[in-house]
Amino acid sequence: MSGPSGRRKQKVKWSKLYTFACLRPSTTDSAPIQSLLGQPGFSRVVFCNESQLHKIKPHRYPNNYVSTTKYNLLTFLPRAILEQFCRVANLYFLLAAVLSITPLTPFTPISLIAPLVFVMGISMLKEAVEDWHRFLQDRNVNSRKVKVHVGNGLFVQKSWESLCVGDVVKVSKNEYFPSDLLLLSSSYEDGVCYVETMNLDGETNLKAKRSLEATLCLDDNEEFSRFKATIRCEDPNPSLYTFVGNLEFINESYPLSPTQILLRDSKLRNTEYIYGVVIFSGPDAKAVRNSMRAPSKRSKVERKMDHVIYVLFAMMVLISSISAAGSALYTESEKEKRWYLRLHENVDNLFDPSDPVLSCFLQFLRSLILYGYLIPISLYVSIEIVKVLQAMLINKDLGMYDEMTGKTVKARTSNLNEELGQVEMILSDKTGTLTCNQMEFRKCSIEGISYGGEVNEVDLAASQRMNIDVERYRFSLDGSDSTGRSIEMFDLSTADASIEKEILHCNHGSDDPKAQNSRISITGKESIIKGFNFRDDRLMDKMWIYRSNITDMVTFFRVMALCHTGIPVENDQSDRMMYEAESPEEVAFLIAAQEFGFKFCERTQSTMVLQELDPSSGLVVKREYKLLNLLEFNSSRKRMSVIVRNEDGEVFLFCKGADDVIFERLADNGRTYQQATTMHLSNYAEDGLRTMVFAYKRIGLSDYEDWNSIFTKAKATISSERVEILENASEMIEKDLLLLGAVAVEDKLQKGVPECIDKLAQAGLKIWLLTGDKKETAINIGYACSLLRQDMKQLHLKLSTKLESNHQVKDVKEEILLQVEIYNQMIIQEDRKDAPFALVVDGQALEISLSSNLKHQFFSLAMNCDVVICCRVSPKQKALITRLAKQHSGKTILAIGDGANDVGMIQEADIGVGISGMEGMQAVMASDFSLPQFHFLERLLIVHGHWCYRRISKMILYFVYKNIAFGLALFYYDIYTGFSGQDLYDDWYMVMFNVLLTSLPVISLGVLEQDVSSDVCLQFPALYQQGQKNICFSWKRIVGWILNGILASLAIFTLNIYILSPAAFDQDGNVADIEHIEYSRNVFHIFTEAIGPASMYWIVTLLVVVVSLLPYFIHITIQRSFYPMDDHVIQEIKQYRRDIRDSSSWLREQEKSKKMTQIGFSARVDAKIVNLKEQMHQKRKSVYFSLTNSPIYKSMMRRETSPH
Repeated sequence: MSGPSGRRKQKVKWSKLYTFACLRPSTTDSAPIQSLLGQPGFSRVVFCNESQLHKIKPHRYPNNYVSTTKYNLLTFLPRAILEQFCRVANLYFLLAAVLSITPLTPFTPISLIAPLVFVMGISMLKEAVEDWHRFLQDRNVNSRKVKVHVGNGLFVQKSWESLCVGDVVKVSKNEYFPSDLLLLSSSYEDGVCYVETMNLDGETNLKAKRSLEATLCLDDNEEFSRFKATIRCEDPNPSLYTFVGNLEFINESYPLSPTQILLRDSKLRNTEYIYGVVIFSGPDAKAVRNSMRAPSKRSKVERKMDHVIYVLFAMMVLISSISAAGSALYTESEKEKRWYLRLHENVDNLFDPSDPVLSCFLQFLRSLILYGYLIPISLYVSIEIVKVLQAMLINKDLGMYDEMTGKTVKARTSNLNEELGQVEMILSDKTGTLTCNQMEFRKCSIEGISYGGEVNEVDLAASQRMNIDVERYRFSLDGSDSTGRSIEMFDLSTADASIEKEILHCNHGSDDPKAQNSRISITGKESIIKGFNFRDDRLMDKMWIYRSNITDMVTFFRVMALCHTGIPVENDQSDRMMYEAESPEEVAFLIAAQEFGFKFCERTQSTMVLQELDPSSGLVVKREYKLLNLLEFNSSRKRMSVIVRNEDGEVFLFCKGADDVIFERLADNGRTYQQATTMHLSNYAEDGLRTMVFAYKRIGLSDYEDWNSIFTKAKATISSERVEILENASEMIEKDLLLLGAVAVEDKLQKGVPECIDKLAQAGLKIWLLTGDKKETAINIGYACSLLRQDMKQLHLKLSTKLESNHQVKDVKEEILLQVEIYNQMIIQEDRKDAPFALVVDGQALEISLSSNLKHQFFSLAMNCDVVICCRVSPKQKALITRLAKQHSGKTILAIGDGANDVGMIQEADIGVGISGMEGMQAVMASDFSLPQFHFLERLLIVHGHWCYRRISKMILYFVYKNIAFGLALFYYDIYTGFSGQDLYDDWYMVMFNVLLTSLPVISLGVLEQDVSSDVCLQFPALYQQGQKNICFSWKRIVGWILNGILASLAIFTLNIYILSPAAFDQDGNVADIEHIEYSRNVFHIFTEAIGPASMYWIVTLLVVVVSLLPYFIHITIQRSFYPMDDHVIQEIKQYRRDIRDSSSWLREQEKSKKMTQIGFSARVDAKIVNLKEQMHQKRKSVYFSLTNSPIYKSMMRRETSPH
């Protein structure tokens, strides 16, 4: 950074400020680990700045090129051909093509070989085109640029794919790391840099990394002209959190740890630049090792279609056996009667009376070829064409176009279109998939008073259905006016009554900020200031200075402005500061503090400067605070504290953290607002907001000096007990705190996520949330997107503290098994309709649960729960959960994510969906479908999935029907001609009929047919369950269409043969039969002169069509009249416009079509209404009890009962 702020920023030495961060050399004995170097698994040697040595053996390593394609130039033909012959019909036609070159065939060889080559060629061409698109996306990633040292201190831009092991690279702020790097130095003096690993583990908090002190001198381009070093380390592996190695530099050896490793696909943040050397490149990178090759996926419908082909093949073998046996018997029995055939003189092995067994076998082979049209070869190519056209329509759907990013849905493969209509479970990532990686300050509780409003979308929906004012009602039920600040709180309750009533009846979709009162902030509204979505006129525009007890309020804002690790960045476009911090929550707090009048504007190694609003004068004053100590946040402490000294020499400890951690450290006189704050925290958590509690204490100078001497000694400790000593020292000062209040920030959801989840739940889908984030964050998001609700029983599967420190695996497994059994028993005993369950699993418990002897019990429990949330999940665990869920449940599973950590899950699922958001393209490149945002999944599944499933199912059934009707006619003709094996039609007529003439109409049906419109699909999401139940392609329906085809074939053959055979169509007695049409050059004259004028021909044609279609029309008449399906009812309503004339009927059907779900916005509103009604009932009982026990009531009752 060139400006002065940049120089100040670079001089902050975080390694000296941090207390608990792992930025210091390891204090454990690393000798046993280092001794592994050079052994199997730890044999890698990297020559830094000498990448040319890694292009030759023995230290030759792959370059940085990464591919996600299924094929390459060498493997395309063998792999693609093998995939084609996984389709059983293609295997049969290969056999028929081979037999066609023998004398047994009734057709010419080219008429059997050409269709097979055509069908397979079209399918392979489609595969090649789709893989070419994957290659283009790979090329976009591999062609990204990074600065690489080429010698003499010169860095030039090179593509990622050209990197080699040993190259020194310079990565700038907000750029991704191109491969796994060893950090050499950074723009900070102490070699610290900040890394965002959201693509790898889903966590939004930044990770601090620090280089070795020995390489801090490499802080300029010129320094690398003489740099040489050797790294000896572990071999490539998928472990993201471990690294073993050492650096040999200037005749010294330094141990390396994960603190110095920067992984591919993570991003450099809050740091201007870093220098690093490539350790693992391309396929050796840890992120790439966590993914796998693109698998070949086939839909359930296509796999079931193979079984249908088996049935048709069995039918063909059966009728071929009948024809063969019939031919042998007929030849033997009729040889005397048919003497004119001279079977004994002109010996034909097909009709040899002396060897009936051989004749039977040869006739069987001939019949297999003759009746081959029972197997629909054109079905495959027709489906391929239809799927490609369906994918094109999906890609062009404007309903799934994101105007903000200019991106649309992309079907990266068309093989799984119909599978979109049969999804039963969704496994979703959180960060970047449900959320948009933005934190917004939403609400706060100060001195027991909640600010920012209480109304959310659930409250609004419940209030409209119950016709009550939620805000006033919640106030009256909570009894909030009993906390000692009743006057101000009563002012909130009563003064806002009309305002809240206006809100409850306003149009939610209005974008006009004036349409909303400034007191209330409603969930889902866009904020004007990024990171700040707070509206309450009691605090905004300096109005807070008129509140009572200003001292605590000022202290609250100071905690918000000083207790953090943020850095101010000047904003050229406005006078507001911008901030960078380790966590997005801290950025939101700093922005909020700035809006309330406490602008954090400068930071040095030891000072923090605020521009504060002075409540006494109303003016902004600049105050400087001396930063004495910083006790940073980590997962075990769950709190952060800073100790500062103000300009008057007073020392304060400002602390923020989780509610349970802060509450247990409060002084007895510091709990004034605890009851009200706890109630507000509960409401915030129910709204899906992340909460944090603020507290403080004033420290005497002598007390601080005594403690600081103890703390300084603890920081100087170099033994393995250093962390424990520091914890004890911090506990001494972080106690006897005074509670100030709480804050709530929203991990902002992507647009339409709750509504999308609601529709998907009504469609019958189960949703699991798999995240690398901590449990509390995952639960908050669960509430925010309506996966969780207030009355849902949460089953927490976790290891006890005792077992976490115990290395006896057997005890750990027994603990988890006991919890699983208890929870299973609880679910069995409860009434599922009124008791929804959510299973929440942490990372350690999940690892144990997925072991071989526990996974069956774990998945039995998980499948019985309405929602499952897995926390601290690694990329490998996401893929393993997906695979085991498929195996255990047999359900169709869709996985959706946006980062590199989701690639394994996406590839393992039946359908993988990638979010093409702001964080790289790894998930998209591994996916089957890509979406700009999560909410487009609603339309992709409920509309296009429903349509594609029905279309493909109808196509297959049509081809089964058509080929049976066509193929059995050949069988009847064979019987009619004495089992002679004669073909009824010309072979090219049959090829054209089967491949083209009967395919084109059904292709149009497969692309365009809609049972209901897209709007109706979204209004009636329960229609989607037809695909989950496989109604349109069930064996019942398949057998029904087979029987329909048999009846049609009988009608077509018998009516034509027995009505038209006796008729002569011209005066000479010539019959215009198949034989004459096939071999006559005057086909046109035959039709116009012989067939056209014959009324019998047209009558029979009409009769045959009517009779052959009669069974189908009888069936659909009975079904629609007496056993209608949901789509039949909706079609009838739309056809007769009852949705317009009788809207209540339409709404009634719409409510009936909704499945009773336990998750989603609608279910949450229903639960809220039940909860409010119960509270109303309890309140009435309480009022009635108080009234009947009052002295006035008793005296009145005595007067009424006393005799006059």
